[in-house]
Amino acid sequence: MKKNDTLQTSWYFASPVYWMQKEEWVKDLIKLTDSYIQIAKKNTVPHIETRNKKWGGDKKDHGFVHHSTSLINRPGFKTFEDWIRATTWNLLDDQGYDLRNYKIFVTESWVQEFAEIGGGHHTLHTHFNGHMSGFYFLKASEKTSLPVFGDPRPGKIMNELPQKNNQDLTPANSEVFYTTRPGTLIMFNSYLPHLFRIDDGYEPFRFIHFNCQAIPINDVLTHHGEKRIDLSPKRAPNESK
Repeated sequence: MKKNDTLQTSWYFASPVYWMQKEEWVKDLIKLTDSYIQIAKKNTVPHIETRNKKWGGDKKDHGFVHHSTSLINRPGFKTFEDWIRATTWNLLDDQGYDLRNYKIFVTESWVQEFAEIGGGHHTLHTHFNGHMSGFYFLKASEKTSLPVFGDPRPGKIMNELPQKNNQDLTPANSEVFYTTRPGTLIMFNSYLPHLFRIDDGYEPFRFIHFNCQAIPINDVLTHHGEKRIDLSPKRAPNESK
């Protein structure tokens, strides 16, 4: 038998990031989230005043992120929430997970807008007790912040080597970023670390952030003996497996 001296390659343990442009929601969701952002900005005022009192001067809202209360089950968001739930099921199913005994819930959903004067950002983090997370961008451009994803493997980070060219996408990358515009939708497994770069405040930067969890059907409680709702999975509109 002839010896094969060619080194073969197999790729394992990849971390997918899904993205698309879905601009049909932008106009309506900006209108729906305006009031939430207005309230969030009012709630930020005491923190700004405390900072001014402590350090002197007035930096306005520099460095703040105006963060809303929950959007889950709020009027006007059902279509968005249903699509996210169905798409999360599709993605986890396509990844190979057995979801026959699970129901997908949107466990967190909120809108946020970075400081008008700049400095808004998120440090590197993950979302615990979840399975799929994502962003839907309402106000964004090349002048605003952008999401950055970090390598989720601590073993690789511990033994990192310098890259030849950090502009190339290679297995040596420790982070990648996405440029966004209104209507950009990004979804990813919740274990994937992510951050938002410091925003310079040139233009408004607003997005909805959401987290989903697959919960065992036996743990989904009913109330007062009500009949359990249909838990069979449904694919998102216009999607095929």
